Amino acid sequence: MKAKWEIDDEYYMNEAILEAEKAETLGEVPIGAIIVKDRDIIARGHNLREQNQQTTAHAEMVAIESACRTVDSWRLDDCTLYVTLEPCPMCAGAIVQSRMQRVVYGASDKKAGCCGTLMNLLDEPRFNHQVPITSGVLEEVSSSMLKSFFKKLREKKKTNDNK
Repeated sequence: MKAKWEIDDEYYMNEAILEAEKAETLGEVPIGAIIVKDRDIIARGHNLREQNQQTTAHAEMVAIESACRTVDSWRLDDCTLYVTLEPCPMCAGAIVQSRMQRVVYGASDKKAGCCGTLMNLLDEPRFNHQVPITSGVLEEVSSSMLKSFFKKLREKKKTNDNK
């Protein structure tokens, strides 16, 4: 039997997966994020880099900006971020700077993950804030969405190259 917190983590990760699906619908890499405070979802975000032509429009950054507006503060110290892919260095830095209480992610990122895979910026003792991490929540779903997206992208590129 799963613990209550595990059930909650899966519930909220499913909400982040819905955000990832929105990104994919837009032709974006399917990564989604939500931020929870006092068991309420206060912010949602999904990748918008292509739509906005903006480097910083990662799902986590979009959600963090929205959460800051919602709570009218740059501090998100009572909040948990749920994201379908392990945060990159930029997003990990924003998580630390926002004083996030906790991060939960689905799939690990072997190329840019900075929450335990390549390094762990959220647990860097030289920073003035560390963030506990729970990884691998609904990992298969998150990972499969990403693999499927990139497979379709490669097939599309191959088809276009053969024309």
